[in-house]
Amino acid sequence: MNATPLAVLDLVPVSSGSSAPEALRNSIDLAQQAERLGYTRYWFAEHHLNPGVAGTSPAVLLALTASATSTIRIGSGAVQLGHRTALSTVEEFGLIDALHPGRIDLGLGRSAGRPPKPGAPVRRPALVGAERTAVVDGRTANGLRIPPKFSFAGLLSSPRFVLHQELLQQRHAESQDYTEQIGDILALLAGTYRSANGEEAHIVPGEGADLELWILGSSGGESAEAAGANGLRFAANYHVSPGTVLEAAEGYRAAFRPSAVLDRPYVTVSADVVVAEDEAAARELAAGYGPWVRSIRTAAGAIRFPTPAEARALPWSDADRELVADRVDTQFVGTPGQVADQLERLRDATGADELVVTTITHDHADRVHSYRLLAEEWARR
Repeated sequence: MNATPLAVLDLVPVSSGSSAPEALRNSIDLAQQAERLGYTRYWFAEHHLNPGVAGTSPAVLLALTASATSTIRIGSGAVQLGHRTALSTVEEFGLIDALHPGRIDLGLGRSAGRPPKPGAPVRRPALVGAERTAVVDGRTANGLRIPPKFSFAGLLSSPRFVLHQELLQQRHAESQDYTEQIGDILALLAGTYRSANGEEAHIVPGEGADLELWILGSSGGESAEAAGANGLRFAANYHVSPGTVLEAAEGYRAAFRPSAVLDRPYVTVSADVVVAEDEAAARELAAGYGPWVRSIRTAAGAIRFPTPAEARALPWSDADRELVADRVDTQFVGTPGQVADQLERLRDATGADELVVTTITHDHADRVHSYRLLAEEWARR
């Protein structure tokens, strides 16, 4: 059996012709199936103002799913700290841990739109080991495709994204410094929090919660550095930003300092996958992925995931193809053996200790089947 654990990342996708309640029921069913198939974790992402994504509140989703499962770890991948406080985060997850102790992962993300710290260096992808070969802004790292870095500048400056920020944050409020916020969460969990004037804060439930903390990041910047400096686990997002996955993993390792939690760096890396019995069937199931990514990157908001026929009927230009090329080219689509081979390349190129996979298809049965085929193939290796 493959010693590298596999986990699931779920956006709670809404398919065309379906509804958010059905998507939620499908996600709970998939979590139960994933538990039986041997996946080690089930994470929920946080997204807002997307017609085709119902995962708006990881804490609510994982509370519901933890009650419907018994052994698989349930977590956030990730909560967006830019529009919440350290206190609210620890209180939410402390409540869930009180009923499901030892099963909850608290994954923390910076939230898009935070400006980089002044003077932050520009990083380049680095090698995980001397034996690995990479092509910067090119094509491969140990056989893994590394596309050119995608610029999110247009998306972050769009009117829809500005609205997104306005609705999520109290008017005139300012987001706390991310690294400081991580420190406050750790202090609140440990019961060591002190205000500037020495006032203590103790959260019940929350203080002493048996949570496993993760930092999620797409680059080697502040998120990777905060995870490393605090000796926490780190999740690098190949499925979101494949062009910077090496940078993210190496930035974390370079910043890592041993802690009471970890004595060495610990990394999981994400990937988009679709598996079927044959490659042609898998590619048919994945046909809606390009238009779905396009809807996100044009700031329209994720569309309801289309059927293959609906996807082929949508207008498609060279500009569209270029906009989503890095994501489409790095989606792992094929037979169980083909996809498992690609996941092993991802693991070896990044030095990942775990892998987390996300699969979106129009039909729920196809999504469950994809996860089943992958789990069975992974167990044979």
